[in-house]
Amino acid sequence: MKYATALLVLTVWSLTSTAVSGLEPFGMPRSEVVPIEDKANDRQYALYIKLPESYRENPEKRYPVIYTTDAKWHMDLLSGTTEYLMPEVILVGISWQLDVGDEREFVSRFRDYTPVASTNPERQAQYNFGQAAEHLSFIRDGVISFVEQNYRANDQRAYLGYSLGGAFGAFVLFSEPDTFDRYILGSPAFNEISLAFSSTLAQQNGAKLETSKPGVFVSLGELETSEVDLANGFMTVLERAADSGLSHTGLQIIENSDHGSAVPETFVRGIKWLKQQFGQ
Repeated sequence: MKYATALLVLTVWSLTSTAVSGLEPFGMPRSEVVPIEDKANDRQYALYIKLPESYRENPEKRYPVIYTTDAKWHMDLLSGTTEYLMPEVILVGISWQLDVGDEREFVSRFRDYTPVASTNPERQAQYNFGQAAEHLSFIRDGVISFVEQNYRANDQRAYLGYSLGGAFGAFVLFSEPDTFDRYILGSPAFNEISLAFSSTLAQQNGAKLETSKPGVFVSLGELETSEVDLANGFMTVLERAADSGLSHTGLQIIENSDHGSAVPETFVRGIKWLKQQFGQ
């Protein structure tokens, strides 16, 4: 009897294992992963690209594009949010460096999303901060060019960044504001040095802001109390830049949320705002 029971268990386990092993992994509908090289710096990245449902049905139609950093963290949520709120859009997620040679797959974000080197020698050696300008050049000359040459993108471009990606978005905004038309900056992770750097850039590039007239959405979790002063400082920079043609939403507070739990509502509010901005 014990032998028969054991045999039955083994048979069921074998059948279950076979069935599970034959399952196909879930993939995001209408999406693909495209390798791309930062040729100037000999770095390999990937683009996570999702097309709208109507893309193949309307071969003459062109679509706005939302670009986001931290693609592996953001694309699922951004896809779900836009599927219901702004379906007629192309999504482009920019990965971390693939061949970074570090077990921490996200480590390149500290280098790519920060404009200023750390004053701490040990931290600088560990993370190589301060190469945002190089990453911006890659996005402008490599990523955007590739997307607009290979997909039916119109002339409306938006950026969504969260945390350090939000601070990188501020750097893009004040360095080369015409990179994107609209910026969604969720809980941007500034420190005093990076905030001062953004302020200096905004003063230096007022003429660029007048030409491009970008719009900016900024959010912060209500429970991110340690970041309030820096966030208000950033809003002061934006307010001064408004004299140069920049527009902004004011600081949007995500109620009862900290840095982690504010993410979903930030995406929802940001995409709702963007939909109105792009006239959809």
